[in-house]
Amino acid sequence: MNPAEKILENIRMLPEDKQKQILDFAEYLRAKTEVQENEEWSELSLRSAMTGIEDDSIYDLDDLKERF
Repeated sequence: MNPAEKILENIRMLPEDKQKQILDFAEYLRAKTEVQENEEWSELSLRSAMTGIEDDSIYDLDDLKERF
């Protein structure tokens, strides 16, 4: 029996108020997982977009000096 089947079997034996608590917790875990996955994809996307930029600087130290 896989974990989902075991969970369902146990949930079915609980009163409805406890089933609702489990549902709330499962939805919380799913939302938390989605947020983490989105953050990981955003970080990966940013890293990919920035690849090579630090090596291709078109400016040198003299460009940073302010001139009046």
